Amino acid sequence: MEFEISGDFIKLDSLLKACNVVSSGGEAKILIREGEFFVNGEKETRRGRKIYRGDTVSGCGSEIKVV
Repeated sequence: MEFEISGDFIKLDSLLKACNVVSSGGEAKILIREGEFFVNGEKETRRGRKIYRGDTVSGCGSEIKVV
């Protein structure tokens, strides 16, 4: 799926919530900390990771292209 951001970036946990990949911030925190998500193919364990246009986030059966 594609997700359009309005500012310069969005934090990883906020992106996952906005795309309904997770149901809550707490769920996002746990799954990110456990290494379930990848940003541009690299495992990411920081929920505050800034995601910019052109980045791809994948994990838990989802792939998000940020535009």
